[in-house]
Amino acid sequence: MNKVSLIIKREYITRVSNKRFLLMTFLMPVVFILFIGGSAYFAATTKDETTIAVVDELGFLKANLKSDTGNVVFDFAGNIDSTNYQQKKYDAVLYAALKDGGIHAELHSLEQVGFETTRFVERQLNEALENKLLLENGIEKKVLDSISSSVEENVVLKNMVEETEGESKEANTGLAYGIGFGSGFLIYITMFIFGAMVMRGVAEEKTNRIAEVIVSSCKPFELMLGKIVGIAGVGLTQLLLWIGLMALISSSLSAFIPAESLQQFQQMQDGGQMSLSATAANPAAMKILKAKAAITEGVNWMLIIGCFIFYFLGGYLFYAALFAAIGSVINEDPQEAQQLMMPISMPIIFSFIILQSVLSNPGTPLAVWTSIIPFTSPIIMMGRIPFGVPNTVPYWQLAASMLSLIGGFIFTTWFAGKIYRTGILLYGKKVTWKEMLKWSFRKS
Repeated sequence: MNKVSLIIKREYITRVSNKRFLLMTFLMPVVFILFIGGSAYFAATTKDETTIAVVDELGFLKANLKSDTGNVVFDFAGNIDSTNYQQKKYDAVLYAALKDGGIHAELHSLEQVGFETTRFVERQLNEALENKLLLENGIEKKVLDSISSSVEENVVLKNMVEETEGESKEANTGLAYGIGFGSGFLIYITMFIFGAMVMRGVAEEKTNRIAEVIVSSCKPFELMLGKIVGIAGVGLTQLLLWIGLMALISSSLSAFIPAESLQQFQQMQDGGQMSLSATAANPAAMKILKAKAAITEGVNWMLIIGCFIFYFLGGYLFYAALFAAIGSVINEDPQEAQQLMMPISMPIIFSFIILQSVLSNPGTPLAVWTSIIPFTSPIIMMGRIPFGVPNTVPYWQLAASMLSLIGGFIFTTWFAGKIYRTGILLYGKKVTWKEMLKWSFRKS
């Protein structure tokens, strides 16, 4: 184990003291926040409004089609058709006619209208036809609007999850979805980043002939374990620094919140309630309190953070050994590296592709088994855990997933060590996965 600790120390110190590591560590949170802030700013300030001229030959569209300011605006100015709508600065013209009891409409435009805009126009036409039929059956529009408004304001749906002894608690499905997607996406990105770091590091050692000396003095498994754990320490250090810097930057943003809003927020937090007038006068304080309540209530953050660190490290350790095996056999040929990386990259990409389906239905057999198999569990299990343990994710599934990931890491380290022993000393020859499998099961 002394040799392993020396390798871990060398890998860690060499990479942490690198200027590129320091630059990435301190610039990434700033770039990330600027990206999020810039995206939000442009989303709020940029309006992609589509103006549609409506040829209302049916007579009831003007009273029923509702514009969505900033997105779709209906205009009922006369003397507009498909020949002159462009000269009058409209993006499209809408024709509609009654046929077989329904509305048959055509939307003419120079450029193809977006999917969301098309769906919005269809929904508005459906509502217009529904209102017309209701009016024909004796229901006045004022009564209809009053009923619709009353229903929308008085229907409140809470997602309750059953607890032990007949008790239930409210679940925040939207927050669980966001945490699951964010965790899965972060693990997906970091597995590629740090996996490629391992592969490049091994390839550089092979080119510099440093590995020849190392291989002669220790066993392949010890070498792989030390190298992978050392770089894992680099990744964990960088992750913790990112979290700390993000928290520091986020907390400094409170300086831009008005003092009155912060004071009202503190009063709401300490006293639990505010007067109705104070709430109306300071909507920002109410928004802050609601956002905090949504984030803190009903979420086991200790479990989520602990599991995230485990699956972050476990996923990296599992795949880093395979990336190291590839680095030991490539000969400065990018195309060769891409071909050998494909079988390793496919399970990671597949995990991210099915993550959306898992987040929509975290209890399906697909979600269960892919969260246990070590090739996909780091991303998929972190997508399921925010929905609840042990309700959505029973303890046996979580334990099976963790044990299989640990066992998978030990196996891939052994497997990669056998390949590394031969591949690191092989120069000028292209190697296939078939040959690498032969090396792994060959007696030393």
